[in-house]
Amino acid sequence: MRFISLTVLLSLVLFLGACGSAAIEDFSYTDHRGDPVSLEDLKGTPWLATFVFTNCETVCPPMTFNLSGIQEELEAEGLEDYKIVAFSVDPSVDTPETMQKYLAQYSVPDESKWHLLTGYKQSEITEFAKDNFNSFVRNDPESDQVIHGTTFYLVDQDGVVVNNYDGFENVPVEDIKNDLRGLIEGK
Repeated sequence: MRFISLTVLLSLVLFLGACGSAAIEDFSYTDHRGDPVSLEDLKGTPWLATFVFTNCETVCPPMTFNLSGIQEELEAEGLEDYKIVAFSVDPSVDTPETMQKYLAQYSVPDESKWHLLTGYKQSEITEFAKDNFNSFVRNDPESDQVIHGTTFYLVDQDGVVVNNYDGFENVPVEDIKNDLRGLIEGK
């Protein structure tokens, strides 16, 4: 009986942790244009967030491609009041110039809506991802790659994560569009 109670309690804690909707902690980083971007700068506009790095050999290219495809869909439907924010998980390599070259490889309909962020230490982004997005970031000790999640996060106008989606393989583009539209029109 004690085991069952402990299991139920642990399950409840994990469930509540996964459903948390706390506001993202304030930050101020540098985007791929060399401009400072803070949480305060993003407030008032919903945004899609993710974690990538420019020399990624696996999931980041498809994730960035998927984000550009989502943006094409949003633009086709006339949805314009949003941002796309990608936090670099390899900030020592990902300078603004490197990230600019990376993004230029993709057919991005409106680059002005994108902020590829850097300007922090590896340890900072590891903690930031864990504390704000329930996500992991870890260097691969066997290579120059960084292990990280493949989730897209929808952040509302107040800086609160309100939903998350698979950003790699089974991307629910219609759900993302509908959820983002709901935030934009519900302003």
